[in-house]
Amino acid sequence: MKILQVCSARQLGGGERHLADLANGLTRRGHGVFVAVIPSSPLLGELSAVPKQNIVELPMRNSLNVASAFKLARFVRRHEIEIVHAHVARDYPLAALATRRAGARLVLTRHVLFPLNRIHRLTLRRTARVIAVSQAVAEGLRAQGIFDPDKIICIHNGIDVDRFVKGREDEHGAEKKLRVGMIGHLAPIKGPDDFIRAAMVVCAGRDDVEFIIAGEDKSRDGEHRRSLEGLIDELNLTKRVRLIGWVDDVAKLLPTFDLFVSPSRSEPFGLSIIEAMAGGVPVIASMSEGAREIIDDNQTGRLVPIGDTDALARAIGELLSDRKERDRLGQNAQRVVRERFSLERMLEATEQVYRQGLETRPGGSA
Repeated sequence: MKILQVCSARQLGGGERHLADLANGLTRRGHGVFVAVIPSSPLLGELSAVPKQNIVELPMRNSLNVASAFKLARFVRRHEIEIVHAHVARDYPLAALATRRAGARLVLTRHVLFPLNRIHRLTLRRTARVIAVSQAVAEGLRAQGIFDPDKIICIHNGIDVDRFVKGREDEHGAEKKLRVGMIGHLAPIKGPDDFIRAAMVVCAGRDDVEFIIAGEDKSRDGEHRRSLEGLIDELNLTKRVRLIGWVDDVAKLLPTFDLFVSPSRSEPFGLSIIEAMAGGVPVIASMSEGAREIIDDNQTGRLVPIGDTDALARAIGELLSDRKERDRLGQNAQRVVRERFSLERMLEATEQVYRQGLETRPGGSA
C-alpha cells in the first residue's frame, strides 16, 4: 500500500512517537510510506526508516489552510497514494480536503479525549476509518455522533518491547539510592504536583529514596516549571526531588527507576506506562482512563485514586519496602506488554484498518 502520514505537531509527545514508530514499521514491512510535516518538524529526526524523498514539508498552520490542502492533494495524486492518515485534529480537515480531491481514503487517529468541534462535524463525513488509541477515546468519539460507530476501531499504541527489556538488563544492579520517577509534560493534567506532595510524605519517613520528574514545560513562559520549582522549595525537597527536563531516550532513563509513577488526572492511553512495564519497572498509576485499560490492579501494577496523594505515598512506600513485590509486578507487566502492546501487533491491526478503508468508496461508505 501507499500511505501518507500527516502530522503538523511542533513538539514531540506520545502521539508523535507513535506516528514515528508506525511510519518506520510500515516502511520496514514493505509499504510505500510518505510523511507530511511542518518545516523543521521534530519528527524529521525520528523517521529513520522512511526515505527522505518521501517526506514533504508544508506550512500546516491551521485547519482552514486551503493552500496547504491543495498542495497536499497534488502530492497525493503525484505519488498515487491510497491512504491518507492524519493524527492531529487541526490536520483532519486538510487531510479530508486532500483525499476528496485526490480520490484517496481518509483514516484518522484520535490520541486524546477532548471532543472534536463544529468544523470537524462539517468536514469529516467522508472518513473511511477512525482509530482510537483506547476504549475511552472510542467511547468519547461514539458519543459525539460524528462518525458511523462501525468505523471507529480501538488500536492500542504499541512499542518495541525488546528495546526496553534490553535497557533494563544492561542497567540492572547499578543501584545506589532507590529512585522513583515520572515522565510527562510539566502540565497540571499530568499531576506532577501530586507526585511532589507524595514525595514529601515518603521522604518524611526515609532518606534512601530520590524522586525524578522528566519532561518539558510546553507553556509559553515556563510557568508550569516555575510553579513546580516553587512547590519543591516550599516543601524543602530541593535535595530529594529533581526536574531533569526533556529526555530524548526514555529507554535509557527507565532502567534507573525502581518505581515508575503516572499521577495523571486524565490520560487517554499512557505510552510511558507501557514503556516502563516493558522494562520490568513496577508501575503505580492514578485511575485515569488509559491506565485502567492497561493495568490490572495488584497484578501488573498498582492503581490509586486520582489526586489522592496520601494513597499514592502509601503505595510508593509499600513497594519501596518490598523488593519481591516490585519484581513480581514488573515480571507480570513485561509478559502482558509483550502480549498486548507490541509494535508488531499495532502494525498488523493498522494494516487491517487500511485494508478495510480501501474497501470503502471514496465517499467513505462501504
